[in-house]
Amino acid sequence: MVQRDAEATRARILAAAVAEFAAHGHSGGRVDRIASDAGSNVRMIYAYFGNKSGLFDAALTHAIESMAQEVPPRADDLAAWTGELFDFHQRRPEVLRICLWAQLERPESASEPLETYLAKAEAVRMRVPAVFTAVDLLVMIYAIAQAWQLAPAGLLATDPSATPESRRAAAVAAVDRLLGQGRVGSA
Repeated sequence: MVQRDAEATRARILAAAVAEFAAHGHSGGRVDRIASDAGSNVRMIYAYFGNKSGLFDAALTHAIESMAQEVPPRADDLAAWTGELFDFHQRRPEVLRICLWAQLERPESASEPLETYLAKAEAVRMRVPAVFTAVDLLVMIYAIAQAWQLAPAGLLATDPSATPESRRAAAVAAVDRLLGQGRVGSA
């Protein structure tokens, strides 16, 4: 008799679910494709996650927590952290995509794991220029780090000489300047 590894099966299902939901969203995602890609079956998905929405929410949480683990905040060097976030999104675009689908189709799950963001806000709190809150700064860092993943392809095509490296450097420089000035909008 074959011994099952429940944790390995659950991990394969979550990985397949992140990929499927990042590509097709909650509405377009197919549980049968996820089961097939995970080398599992639909029955196991329902046993682990209850239903398709439960699976989507678990996949979203898994994706966000993987980013938090792979790219923890660097309060000592937020500009460098921005570059690391940029690299993460280049390497793992499915994480940003599933987050966007969540905001569009399942806003109730798009609040994402609150404790993940509370920890990040606490980590950067001491580095925040007086004109910002920790949340303001985190939102700006994420926006800058994710900008090239979200920008229209036509806009990016207007600068054919740009490379991922030059875009990463621009993101890092933007946050460095933002922190260095700390007085956005003042004279």
